Amino acid sequence: MKHSKKYREYRAKIDRTKRYSLDEAIKMIKEHHYTKFDESVEIAVRLGVNPKHADQMVRGTVALPHGTGKKVRVAVFAQGEKAKEAEEAGADFIGAEDLAEKVKGGWTGFDVAVATPDMMKIIGPLGKILGPRGLMPNPKTGTVTMDIARTVKELKGGRIEFRVDKQANVAVSVGKLSFDDKKIAENVMTFIDTILRAKPASAKGAYFLGASLCSTMSPGMKLDHQQLIADLKK
Repeated sequence: MKHSKKYREYRAKIDRTKRYSLDEAIKMIKEHHYTKFDESVEIAVRLGVNPKHADQMVRGTVALPHGTGKKVRVAVFAQGEKAKEAEEAGADFIGAEDLAEKVKGGWTGFDVAVATPDMMKIIGPLGKILGPRGLMPNPKTGTVTMDIARTVKELKGGRIEFRVDKQANVAVSVGKLSFDDKKIAENVMTFIDTILRAKPASAKGAYFLGASLCSTMSPGMKLDHQQLIADLKK
């Protein structure tokens, strides 16, 4: 991949042998921001697990205290009182068979789908459409639930889903460059704490192997992950 001159200049300022403190990394990302749009801030962690083993799969959700800065479009498959709850909670799209038919026609204009358990018989046939896009409601991530109002509010407020990839990495967005430093740091620490708590019982040896921080258009900076763990224990 050919990078721009500004990107190369930025990368040259990063000490590849150093593990930066979280505060240092956030400050550097902001100081060397060179694009005209409000980039996302992203963190990636490397874990000592084998994702090929089902009992070492790391996945879940986390409600970031300051959200991600992104507008999240939530679709809710529900009817009756639960549909009313979804509307009052701020869901963007609400329906049952009618919403399913719209998806069957190829529409996927939402970022996350939530459903009540009784709707799964309607949603099941949509798996081939929603599954590859990561939009299929799933009890493991709390998107198949009777607590529609709370779930919609959390998703709109910044609850995100994470899942380890084939290389044992987990990467998520933890805010925008326009956030103040403290908010970015608090989001990062909340995510790290959740990852540590999600350690599979079958995972042996070192679990949290490393972490890096970057913005959408910047190179990553290695974080002092041991210090992150120590700070969480304070």
